[in-house]
Amino acid sequence: MSSVGSTPIAEYIYTTATANGKRCQALGGAKNHAIVMPDADLDNVVNSLLGAAFGSSGERCMALSVAVAVGDEIADKMIAALQAAMGKLKFGVHSDKTNDFGPVITAEHKAKVVGHIQSAAEQGAKVLVDGSAAAPAGYENGFFVGATLIDGVTKEMSSYQAEIFGPVLQVLRVQTMAEAMQLINDHEYGNGTCIYTRDGEAARYFADNIQVGMVGINIPLPVPVAYQSFGGWKRSLFGDLFMYGPDGVRFFTRRKTITQRWPSSEVRESAQFSMPTLG
Repeated sequence: MSSVGSTPIAEYIYTTATANGKRCQALGGAKNHAIVMPDADLDNVVNSLLGAAFGSSGERCMALSVAVAVGDEIADKMIAALQAAMGKLKFGVHSDKTNDFGPVITAEHKAKVVGHIQSAAEQGAKVLVDGSAAAPAGYENGFFVGATLIDGVTKEMSSYQAEIFGPVLQVLRVQTMAEAMQLINDHEYGNGTCIYTRDGEAARYFADNIQVGMVGINIPLPVPVAYQSFGGWKRSLFGDLFMYGPDGVRFFTRRKTITQRWPSSEVRESAQFSMPTLG
């Protein structure tokens, strides 16, 4: 069987299925990071982060929910540009096509997202743009959370460790690319990630050494095309095969090997008692 859900549910489905001799792939949670290098194209960073973090109200497994800025200078510039751009975002009812995103799925989930925003503030982070009290006119009782930007997040904070699954972008500050990569590699999730840089050597090193299943270079949502396969590493995927693409074919089919030979009637061989090899 194949499933997509939170990591606790994915783990339960996988362990139960395999304990009963069933083939299973179960995709779990995510905490997708973007490393923003000092040489990154800031306009591209800001424009792509807006869509990647807040599109679909952040309720997608490939949502980019963490920006790791390498150096305070690029962090400050990025945050200032994001704040200005976020003020222009529009959210509301789905039938209004001018909206950039809509509500989250339920009242319970809204409360969970708002709880993560509040816990970040309580644990020392700075909520620079707070969407907790979002209430579009005419839909004051809707399940809305506005675009939220949080600076000063650290790896010890519960909101960083969790998959928020809402329109919340967290910013962590580090001094080196190595620190940024270590943050990502240490996280329990390994679904998607990206790096913003103009340095090809840095991009290649990142792609080769990051412990994440789907990697983007200046691409915030590195969703593979359909003839490749989709899936994460670590606790973002239970099972050994990704979804769709070549792995999808392997998962939903069973291999059969057929060996044939059509010897000439004039050729006769003696009995062979050893295992056939390629030698």
